Amino acid sequence: MVASGDVMESRIGQMCIERGLKMTGQRRVIARVLSEAEDHPDVEELYRRAVSLDARISVATVYRTVRLLEEKGILERRDFGGGRARYEATEDGDHYHLIDVDTGKVVEFEDAEHTALMHRIAARMGFDLVSHRLELFGRRKPTPPEEKPARAARTASKDGSRR
Repeated sequence: MVASGDVMESRIGQMCIERGLKMTGQRRVIARVLSEAEDHPDVEELYRRAVSLDARISVATVYRTVRLLEEKGILERRDFGGGRARYEATEDGDHYHLIDVDTGKVVEFEDAEHTALMHRIAARMGFDLVSHRLELFGRRKPTPPEEKPARAARTASKDGSRR
């Protein structure tokens, strides 16, 4: 949280102020929910979280706020499949997404090699890279069954001697 006047602003709340947005109480709640999200929530999930903090927030307010934050470059819309847009804060630095197609879970990761490769490809084609994104869709590999203990090469005979 960032101090702004007498109010502790969330990271996204501070971004709103820096871009000249008026911060109402409901916008502060929505900004806080977005700042604290460790996932990539859709608008319905944002609404559920926000209304648990302030019952006066309507789903229409959440939709309007998300649209405004996206227009101001504070939020980025992501389409990870499943027919619903999900959101994350616009941030500096490169990170990528691996989406589990079975659960919808999104795993963020960084990969300097990939970033360098994208820059090399753009340069080879005569471009300066200004933006890129990588979204991988996959299915988690099944966990292999525990290895069974190795059987003895020889078995004991009835009289106790080994064969």
